Amino acid sequence: MRLTPRDTRFFDLLTTAAGNLVTGAGLLTELISVPPAERERIAQLMHDTEHLGDDATQEIMLQLNTSFITPFDRQDIQLLASRLDDVLDDMDEAADLSVLYKIDRFPPGVEKMAELLTRAAELTAEAMPGLRKVTELAPFWQEINAIEDEADGVYRRLLAHLFNGDGGGDPLTIMKTKEVVDRLESAADSFEHVADVVQTIAVKES
Repeated sequence: MRLTPRDTRFFDLLTTAAGNLVTGAGLLTELISVPPAERERIAQLMHDTEHLGDDATQEIMLQLNTSFITPFDRQDIQLLASRLDDVLDDMDEAADLSVLYKIDRFPPGVEKMAELLTRAAELTAEAMPGLRKVTELAPFWQEINAIEDEADGVYRRLLAHLFNGDGGGDPLTIMKTKEVVDRLESAADSFEHVADVVQTIAVKES
């Protein structure tokens, strides 16, 4: 039992930051499903969301610098905010590259990757208010780890499809598409990094 009151604004700020991930995953899913001519508009919306993510991260850092008491270790809050921002950066880069590289069509499996990222984003957004009872969040990091494992399998199949020539395409197109796929896989990894921080906080609080 803690006798010292702790600033709870961080829970709301982290929840806001995680909510941007749900928006980003939705935009990513939309971008994958529309014709190439419509992707630039969605990529711009993604970029706007990434800016909101940056704003949320900066607000958390500002609160860290002005709060005498924090609910968890300051470094853990800073790391969690940074990890949330990393996810959105990966999504934004995937969307941006798909437009810059003029990807005509995505290989089979990209939709599944977007589905997994959406599920991870939803779980993360649901978990942030639960930081008030962080020791009860074991199902969160366990499911995120399972999603990341599944995403790894999807990623390997995507690479096999690209490099086995199943979808055709010249080597340059294959390499461009791979860069986009790499960013999606990195986003899945970044979600796991978020879950790792939450687990670390839980261990310290237990």
